[in-house]
Amino acid sequence: MEGANHSRVSEFVLLGLTDSPELQIFFFVMFSLFYLMSMLGNCLILLTVLFSPHLHSPMYFLLSNLSLIDMCLSSFATPKMIVDIFAQHKTISFEGCISQIFFLHLFTGTEIVLLISMSFDRYIAICKPLHYSSVMSQSMCVGLVVASWTVGFLHTMTQLAFTLYLPFCGPNVVDSFFCDLPLVIQLTCIDTYILGIFMISTSGVIALISFLLLLTSYITVLALSTCTAHFIVVSMFFGPCIFIYVNQEVKTAVKKKLSNQYLNIGKTTPMYSFKFMKRRRQG
Repeated sequence: MEGANHSRVSEFVLLGLTDSPELQIFFFVMFSLFYLMSMLGNCLILLTVLFSPHLHSPMYFLLSNLSLIDMCLSSFATPKMIVDIFAQHKTISFEGCISQIFFLHLFTGTEIVLLISMSFDRYIAICKPLHYSSVMSQSMCVGLVVASWTVGFLHTMTQLAFTLYLPFCGPNVVDSFFCDLPLVIQLTCIDTYILGIFMISTSGVIALISFLLLLTSYITVLALSTCTAHFIVVSMFFGPCIFIYVNQEVKTAVKKKLSNQYLNIGKTTPMYSFKFMKRRRQG
């Protein structure tokens, strides 16, 4: 362990998105707008649910928590990425890199469980409407949110349990605009094949199983038209996530993750909310 600490690099170099000045301006404007839209949209949802008594229901309680997670997920790396677009030398400390990995897996793990919880809420509302009030009680809703954060925390700790003690004694260049575990463990001085398999089994496989469970719930409900917004959100979240961790071409997958992480996820919760609010007014 002492050897690992002695050989550990103090910082990582991020390659960023592009070296083209024209593309840098384009990415700066685009990501700044998307980030602001995401934050404003999710803040609007939180305030609307908070100050609208008729929205104090289990569905909107879970939705407001999803908005909070989306805000966190959009903020753990995006501001630094935007600031670093024009920087000549993009670096991040070892502690900062580990923090990004921690929050990435914490928020994504939490959101996965929360999306499953919201699917359960819709199942009870559609298939067992007479029991909805008793099943989806306040304690149940709070329990689902607490369980989501607990699972997310346990997931991220399993990802970092061994990574913290890996020896980083050589290259320190991360081929991305933020630190992600598949790229960081490639920079270690030892063979990380087993760790890579473990990472895939606890991230990609879990995401795949969760996605299949959600699809099964839609089939069980047999009312996909009432779950369209939720299905779109789930597809936009799980699709790239499964591709990233199951596909062995990690470098190519990271490029795909760009559009998912910063273009799609931040907008899914506002879309989901507006869809349900529209249905509520129509009802």
